[in-house]
This record gives sequence, C-alpha cells and structure tokens, in this order.
Amino acid sequence: MTDTAGRPLGPGLGASATGAGLTRRRRRRWARGAALGATGVLVVAAGAGWAVYAKLSANITADEAAAAELARYERERPTELVRGAQNILLIGSDTRSGDGNAKYGRDLGSERSDTTILLHLAADRTSATAVSLPRDLMVDIPDCRRADGRRSEPVYAMFNHAFQVGGSACTIRTAEKLTDIRIDHHVVLDFSGFKEMVDAVDGVQVCLKEPVDDKAAKLKLSAGKVTLDGEQALGYVRARKSLGNGSDTERMERQQRFLGALVDKVQSNDVLLNPVKLFPVLDAATSSLTTDPELASLRGLYQLVRGLRDIPTARVQFLTVPRTSYAHDTNRDQLVEPDAQRLFARLRADRPLAVTRDLPPEEHKDSPSADGRSHPSPVPTFRGSTAAERDCE
Repeated sequence: MTDTAGRPLGPGLGASATGAGLTRRRRRRWARGAALGATGVLVVAAGAGWAVYAKLSANITADEAAAAELARYERERPTELVRGAQNILLIGSDTRSGDGNAKYGRDLGSERSDTTILLHLAADRTSATAVSLPRDLMVDIPDCRRADGRRSEPVYAMFNHAFQVGGSACTIRTAEKLTDIRIDHHVVLDFSGFKEMVDAVDGVQVCLKEPVDDKAAKLKLSAGKVTLDGEQALGYVRARKSLGNGSDTERMERQQRFLGALVDKVQSNDVLLNPVKLFPVLDAATSSLTTDPELASLRGLYQLVRGLRDIPTARVQFLTVPRTSYAHDTNRDQLVEPDAQRLFARLRADRPLAVTRDLPPEEHKDSPSADGRSHPSPVPTFRGSTAAERDCE
C-alpha cells in the first residue's frame, strides 16, 4: 500500500484513528505530560516546603542585643569543658506587651523572668537534666546594660531582678557567675507562646488531688485527671495561693511535673516524627520565641533538638537547685552548700546524676562505706522527678 505520493505505508501508519502509530504518539505525549505534571508537583511541594521553612524561621526573634553584650564579656565567661554537651537557659518571661498577654496584668514597662530553667543535654544525648533556678534566689548580679543604654550597678538581689534590669544577657551572666557553667544557648518564651504550645499538642493531662478555684489565675478545675488546654495550663503553672501550700517551691515542682507531662505527650504521640503533627507544634513554639542568633532559624532549632528524640522519658530529669530560706528574709532563697556546688560541678563536667521525689535535701550526702569512712558516691542523688513519672499513678 502506498500514499498519494507513492511512498509505502508502514504497518498501521495512517491506516486509521485507532492505529498503533497514533497510540504510540499519544503515549509519548502522556509520558511528557506526566513528567511535566510530576515536575510541577515537586516544584510546588518544594515551594511549599520552603514557604513553611521561611514562615517558621521568620517566627523566631534573634536576640542580637544579648549576643553583642555577651561578646563584650567573653573573657570572663566560663569555658566549655565537654565537647558536644549543651547548656540552654530557658526563660519564661512575664511580659504583658506581646499579643494576648495584656490580660494577665498591667504592663509596668519592664519584664521579669517568671521561670528560669537550666537545661543540660549530655554530650552523648542519652539524658537531659532541667534545673529550676528560683526567681527569689538571692544572687550576685553584675553590672548590666539597660534597655536605655545606661549601665546598672552590681547588686546582691533576687535572681529575676537580672532579667528586669538587663534582659537575657544579664540573666545569662548572672547564671554563669552563679554556676560557673557556660551557657551555650538561650530561649525566651512569653505567656502566649506557652499557651499555644499546649494547645498544639491538644492539651496536657495532670492529676489534681483537690479541686481548684483560683479567680486570680482564672482557673477552675475538678479533682482527678484533667486535661488542660493552653489557658488552663498557664494558670496551673503560675498559681501559688490556691494550690498546695502556696510556696514558690511547690510551684516550681508543679512546673517541672507539667513540663515532664508535656515532653511525654510530644513523644508518645510521635509528634517529632509526624510532619502533620509537627508543624502546628513548631509554629506555636516559634511564634513567641526569642533566641540567640545561632538558634534563630528552623535549622538552628533542628540541630539542637534532633538528638532529643531518642532520649527515654525516664532519662529526662527535673530538679530545683538545692536551696533554703534566706537567712535575712524567709520570703527569699539562698543556695544550700556544698550541695549546690556538687550539682553544678556534675553538670559542668557532663557527669551523671540521679533524681528522686522522696529523698529529702539533708540526705544528699556521700554515703559511708563498710569501713565507716565517707566516700564520694559515683552517681549522686538529688531531689526531683523524671518526665516518665505520673501524678495519678
């Protein structure tokens, strides 16, 4: 068979609309279209991924002022002793100036650190230890740069005065002077960010021995197991007069138990491994964060937390620095020595320690051996708790 020009027709070519040649041409067009479509999906996905990354990174505020202030005093700061170990100062700010924070009281023009925790991550990332530094602890606060550029005078005052006077840089210098531990990173979180974090994980369960009705904290809860949303959780960790004996000691222990429950909730729900669950948590966590410049991006935060996924909750420990009532004012605290220095030395050298709820502070001593002499305990024990413990069990 030939065409009108006398050229032979190959098998099926031009024979009909359903011929094999037409089928092959359609397949080639479909393959090209599919490839273009897949490429388009990848481009969109990559664009969306970049948009998510950019959004989360943009949420974080870089604390450039603190970095500059700390650089001025680099020579006086402690040196790093163990490569790979990390010490992060977590500061809960009671500022009323942020979005949604005004309802918690009048903005007096200055911030205070409502909660401060020194988080130590072991170099091998097999354990994490969070040490609460009481806001009422009497400490030496160095001269610090104020927000208006003037410098404060050195003073012996409550720990949270450092944040009020000179912000995060002054708090870091005060903590380093107190502990002789190098602070590698710092994170400041305000009320709004805390609430959003709790809501992002669909609430955190706590156990209450008695019902709570605290008008000041806007908190009304029944006894037993209760799942707190963000607003309730904020009232729960900040309340003093309506829960327990009203002391700051019990408030800090309550904060530690709550943080342990939050850590366990994140790990038990596989949040860190599930992008769908992880995004709202990251969005909430980054929205109200101020960090040192090195952490002020999603990449920086990822580098910090990627090793935390494998730490068992039983190895996430919480304790309060050993302290007692201040000799000149029972409403203030002072360190208990040598217990506090023993704790700081263990953290500084990245050496293990154990915590228990039942051991009273006066028993934090080296135990005598069979020969009747006191020998240093290989793993000293301090009063505290772990993220794996439950109030209701």
